[in-house]
Amino acid sequence: MSDVKTKWALEAEFLQACNCDYGCPCEFAAPPTLGYCEGMGAYKITRGHFGALKLDGLALGFAARWPKAIHEGGGTLQLYVDERATSEQRAAILTIASGQAGGLPFEILATTFSTVLEPSFVRFEFHLDGRNSRVRIGTGVNVAMAPIKNPVTGAPESVRISHETGFIFKDAECVSAEVMTVDAGPLKFSWPKKAGFVTRISYAN
Repeated sequence: MSDVKTKWALEAEFLQACNCDYGCPCEFAAPPTLGYCEGMGAYKITRGHFGALKLDGLALGFAARWPKAIHEGGGTLQLYVDERATSEQRAAILTIASGQAGGLPFEILATTFSTVLEPSFVRFEFHLDGRNSRVRIGTGVNVAMAPIKNPVTGAPESVRISHETGFIFKDAECVSAEVMTVDAGPLKFSWPKKAGFVTRISYAN
């Protein structure tokens, strides 16, 4: 029986937010600010395919909690898939996001979860505007970004991170997640004015 995996690729706009301080020490191979991680991510796919099946224009999101640093495992994952996706597209996106099709970052992230909740098929509402981007995922996730403010002058800061060995993104705009709320069964948290990132990604297996 062949173990050859279906070839896939995604290009997407990506928003990420978590409970760490601005910049997120996890991006510097350091422990999370509070010793554990609660966060989310949302992908608006501009171009994508799973084999011959196109995924252009669809969306994927997640909410997650890890009791320690991400690489120490024990995490809980909630996946969100665009409700507009056909049954074939839903299956393809879930196969990619669960790491079953191989490829970064999903293949590595999948090994850090011990609990995976039933996926939700919901509406995504993106407003992409650089450091002022926001997204609402169904009724369970709401995130609104803004520039980090200088603590002395209150003026907006422009901060970027370049992470050549990063597997979720290689570079991103560092922002403040002014709003970051998740309400998904056992995953329920709110972390306003914590670490956020806005970037574009390109993944493939």
